[in-house]
Amino acid sequence: MDRFKQIETFVRVADAGSLAAAALEEGVSPVILGRRIDALEKRVGVKLMYRSTRRLVVSEEGAAFLERCRGMLADWDQAENELSAGHRGVSGHLIVSAPAAFGRKHVAPLASAFLADKPELQVSFNLTDRVVDLVREGYDLSIRIGGAVDPNFVAVKLASNRRVVCGTPAYFARHGRPRTLDDLPQHNCLAFNLQGGQNRGWYFRRNGKLVTVRVGGTLDCNDGELLHRWVSEGLGLGWRSTWEVQQQLVRGELETVLDEYALPDYDIVAVYPQQRFVPAKVRYFIDYLKAAYAQPGYWTGET
Repeated sequence: MDRFKQIETFVRVADAGSLAAAALEEGVSPVILGRRIDALEKRVGVKLMYRSTRRLVVSEEGAAFLERCRGMLADWDQAENELSAGHRGVSGHLIVSAPAAFGRKHVAPLASAFLADKPELQVSFNLTDRVVDLVREGYDLSIRIGGAVDPNFVAVKLASNRRVVCGTPAYFARHGRPRTLDDLPQHNCLAFNLQGGQNRGWYFRRNGKLVTVRVGGTLDCNDGELLHRWVSEGLGLGWRSTWEVQQQLVRGELETVLDEYALPDYDIVAVYPQQRFVPAKVRYFIDYLKAAYAQPGYWTGET
């Protein structure tokens, strides 16, 4: 009996919850599936599942083996998909969500080069700071920066990011530099608000613990690009992401302070629904972004 078929049947039955349901999916009789499971258990010498007319329970050893089998089948499907995609090319419609400012600066500008050798592929972007519902709203993938990811989704790291407190040399010449977190309230901090409600906490790590510093200033808004512009004009301090300000830091147009209190790096990720078959258009776009961001000098504008 085909070993691959036995493993495929074991996963199908476990996922379906019964021999009858799995047999209905495959279009065969439950007896045939039962024989495959029996043969698999005999071959490995372990009881994988307990079956009765009313219920099916995967054994403890079977549960561990089940996860390995799922991974193996996913790898097999991926290999076949990659081989097939290499012959037919990438086609269809790729729908991508990304944070507004990050998408404008680091996602959408890469699309033309990505599409250069893919004439049968169309890409649509929705640039929004809202966390979209990928499945309900019909997105293939979403680019996200930090935050928790639902366990029903796959998150692929694209690059690292960090939040820094920064200002212009001219601002520091006029107002001095904050040396500790307690100095921040004495500075003009340009903070983000959300729909008119103040959200002025900046987060740091002090003595190994997460702390929030309440900041204030003469200007606030709900648009990150506008905050970035105000910081660049020397109007105050900003708490900005390195993907946004790295080029200015390298050129000396902005300088960071309080780096010893910065939170650890957090990832820029591509998120897509868990699925047995990952479309080539999704995999290729993720790989393209990863390769672009990994180029030496990309984040500093030297490429």
